[in-house]
Amino acid sequence: MKDINCAYCMKDENPSLYQKFGYFAFETKTSNVYVFKEQTKYGRVIVAYKDHVSEMVELSKEDRCDFIEDVNAVATAMHKAFNPDKINYGAYGDTGGHLHFHLCPKYKGGDEWGGIFQMNTHAYEPADSVLEEIRQKLIAAMDPKFIVKK
Repeated sequence: MKDINCAYCMKDENPSLYQKFGYFAFETKTSNVYVFKEQTKYGRVIVAYKDHVSEMVELSKEDRCDFIEDVNAVATAMHKAFNPDKINYGAYGDTGGHLHFHLCPKYKGGDEWGGIFQMNTHAYEPADSVLEEIRQKLIAAMDPKFIVKK
């Protein structure tokens, strides 16, 4: 199911919707992965479920397990690529209504360590070349069995 007003659902039909906040990185079995354009936390990504559902409880047990497995695979790649001390996971979507997780790398003594990461500060939105660099590092660190080849 798709929602024509949803940036995640309209990834292929209307990429300008997601390009406001994200840079497409790759696809997994259940999800599309985006490098978040706001990069005060270098390597921050979004893992968005492919179908338009709002809540985890809307997924079958198998789909829920597959989605969490994909989130875990991306987090594992982030640890390899960026070496954070911790990854914060944020699942919000009050206004967007599409199931997704923000994965935000954090470092001891660094910005916002010990607190909640800020959502959309717009403090650092680098050029696409930097977002592509992050994308390439993630892909190189991902277990290839999780990346869907088109």
